Amino acid sequence: MTLTKKIPHPSKQLMFCYFLTFLLLGCGEKTPEKKAVEESQVEEEAVSVVSDSKNKILFFGDSLTAGYGLEMGQSYPSVIQQKIDSLGLDYQVINAGLSGETTASGKNRLEWVLEEDISIVIIELGANDGLRGVPLKETESNLRSMVDMVQVKLPNAKIVLAGMKIPPNMGPEYTSRFENIFPELAEEENVHLIPFLLENVGGIPDLNQSDGIHPTEEGQKIVAQNVWDVLGPIL
Repeated sequence: MTLTKKIPHPSKQLMFCYFLTFLLLGCGEKTPEKKAVEESQVEEEAVSVVSDSKNKILFFGDSLTAGYGLEMGQSYPSVIQQKIDSLGLDYQVINAGLSGETTASGKNRLEWVLEEDISIVIIELGANDGLRGVPLKETESNLRSMVDMVQVKLPNAKIVLAGMKIPPNMGPEYTSRFENIFPELAEEENVHLIPFLLENVGGIPDLNQSDGIHPTEEGQKIVAQNVWDVLGPIL
């Protein structure tokens, strides 16, 4: 759209703060009935890809991974599958994203979606913890437990941890320590790291839906590239 007059826009950093401040609203806890429906939808997407591949990639996360507000084929895991297919690689993507997921609920759910033939597990959780001010030790412990769970149950699987950032509402010390959880844990556990999942997407209106929270189809493509920069070389 062409504007005849230049209108000042909020800084990218401020827009990103707004984005993550409202992320919790879009990823909030659901009623048991609604969560059951969403879990059914997760299962449906997970089994909807028919493939003879013995190599599976599990995307485990919240509404960002689930592709909230978009068609099933528009989420960033689906975009990754399309790229994999275009390159003729023998991998099947399983999208186990669930809106409202925290690291605590994710820790309890992960075991149910781990299958023996999964080759790569991508863990995208933590934003909801940060927005709620969950004690950092708890978030770190839950993430570590999930990494350890994968390493024990699938010792040959590669693990990718998606980094996340939060606005400074909880204070600079909390914010900084939260962001450091991901690279520090990745180094300690010797797993791969996506520095920031929403790089070049978070807080940019044109790349997010009308709620200002969840990436549009175009935004999901950029998220997919952020993931691919780390995932591609290890396939």
